[in-house]
Amino acid sequence: MYVIVAYDVGVERVARVLKICRKYLTWVQNSLLEGELTPAQLRRLQQELERAIDQDNDTVQFYILPQASVAKRVTIGIVKNAPSQLV
Repeated sequence: MYVIVAYDVGVERVARVLKICRKYLTWVQNSLLEGELTPAQLRRLQQELERAIDQDNDTVQFYILPQASVAKRVTIGIVKNAPSQLV
């Protein structure tokens, strides 16, 4: 499955959340990562993030697509880091 993760967390947790996400996904731009994951990898990522965030103040959103080919990206401006699946 192709997963896009966007997060909005307190500044004191940004580095930790990014580090966790980068173990599984490709960093695309500030607070946005994406890539192919197995269901087991997605569960591990979600569990790690649940422990890292403040669930009363932070938000992590997952967009789950069946495969990368159904995602279409349109970028205005510079491309910071494009995942190889959608280049």
